[in-house]
Amino acid sequence: MGEKKYAVGIDFGTESGRAVLVDVSNGEEIATAVHLYADGVIDEKLPGADVKLPPDWALQNPLDYIETFKQTIPTVLEASGVDPEDVIGVGIDFTACTMMPTLADGTPLCACAEWKDNPHSWVKLWKHHAAQPEADKINATARARGETWLPLYGGKISSEWFFSKSLQILDEAPEVYAAADRLIEGADWVIWQLCGAETRNNCTAGYKAIWQKEEGFPSREYFAALDPRMADIVDQKMSRDIRFLGERAGGLTEQAAGWTGLKPGTAVAVANVDAHVTVPAAGVTEPGTMVMIMGTSICHMVMGKERREVEGMCGVVEDGIVPGLYGYEAGQSGVGDIFAWFVDHAVPPEYHAAAKQRGVDLHKLLEEEAARLKVGESGLLALDWWNGNRSVLVDVDLTGLLIGATLATTAPEIYRALIEATAFGTRMIVEAFESNGVAVNELVAAGGLPEKNKLLMQIYSDVTGRPFKIIKSAQGPALGSAMHGAVAAGKAAGGYDSIVEAAQRMGGLKDEMYEPIPENQKVYDKLYADYVTLYDYFGRGENDVMKRLKALRATVLER
Repeated sequence: MGEKKYAVGIDFGTESGRAVLVDVSNGEEIATAVHLYADGVIDEKLPGADVKLPPDWALQNPLDYIETFKQTIPTVLEASGVDPEDVIGVGIDFTACTMMPTLADGTPLCACAEWKDNPHSWVKLWKHHAAQPEADKINATARARGETWLPLYGGKISSEWFFSKSLQILDEAPEVYAAADRLIEGADWVIWQLCGAETRNNCTAGYKAIWQKEEGFPSREYFAALDPRMADIVDQKMSRDIRFLGERAGGLTEQAAGWTGLKPGTAVAVANVDAHVTVPAAGVTEPGTMVMIMGTSICHMVMGKERREVEGMCGVVEDGIVPGLYGYEAGQSGVGDIFAWFVDHAVPPEYHAAAKQRGVDLHKLLEEEAARLKVGESGLLALDWWNGNRSVLVDVDLTGLLIGATLATTAPEIYRALIEATAFGTRMIVEAFESNGVAVNELVAAGGLPEKNKLLMQIYSDVTGRPFKIIKSAQGPALGSAMHGAVAAGKAAGGYDSIVEAAQRMGGLKDEMYEPIPENQKVYDKLYADYVTLYDYFGRGENDVMKRLKALRATVLER
């Protein structure tokens, strides 16, 4: 055994799982390994079966999560040469809400021969949007009954969340619902696999399953009004024993130690969510700083000392990010995904050729070209709803819009307009918080996008009028998970007794910072005013053309 102590963080993403081995004393990342899920995102047909999936479905194979443990943790141990005796804790974070049905012993229903051909037995990934009718019913029932929890979730429960997905199983496959002894977040399920005990974390319970520290879950009467068969879902298929972030869920079982190469009994932290766990990894443990996890989508995390109601927020949960504060979450459901769609489907061949000739990524080429444009020069404005709108409208049926295009419009101009649209979406969220008494003084970026795209960073600073900083770690969620692993181990084992202590030693920001450029701000203010007009016109019911088009498409596809 050495004097130095280490923790492992595993970040379960949309396409892959990533492990990072971290020095507990200073947050230094010693080794990293990534495992691409063999089945990836299942959105067309079930693996090994000729079962086609309807639109808006997104599933995963839970066995890919176990394989992540088996592949990544031994790899980081081998690469680093660290003695497993010196690894004091393990933490994980997960996309959410990503949920699944299991048997009483934790066996996934999709791993059972009798259920594997039923899509509802598989993991419903966070971006499974097919439960919208159920979400609509959840919201309508809550409004009719005057449920006091609804405003704590921005006035609307999302199709992505736990009870929407549960009700969809009940509606479309009651036999799967009946067979499921447990309905559980993927985050909590992987912890169950590591330490042999089922636990439920307060982060996913709070933000995705309508649980509050004081009030608990919605009442039995509410669930009975929603669907009588669902009246006892919490007591029959979930748990009221909610554990808090940083707590020790248990120790590694012999089996999990065999998978990972770590020692049996190693402390395992209660599960966390990828966005929420990144906040302390940026060293942020106080109100007023919004941490934005920027990748395919954006999660906006900010903390306050009081519980406020904010339109379209994804939720406010006491102790939901850092103990002792109210954690607020909002989000945009399409950001990097929108830029990727454009590059994959709408960029002319000459740009591909130019990027290949220069040996650069097509995104990089478009970014450089777009950076040469003055603010407003393109004459374009876009709405960033290619994957629906999460905050503040909470409406997956909204779609994208580009306005101002002419025969002279170029690909870099559109690329820039799409970046600007996502920045305007963030400003809308910031203003919703501020107007409801939740301060947002500065922005901190984490995730894949800020590392790759300096133009995007400057645009966000200019559009929001706030300084924009960058997290030090390129692996924010995995680092945050490792930090929670160190807290689960505790000071006596060489870790920490609170996430605030861990954040001071292990988290932090880069030295570089983006400041708003005043002349850019002035033009963006004008563009933003028009963005707001379009946002309200197409997003708040005055013109439902996007929904009519989507409904027409669905009708045609069904024929």
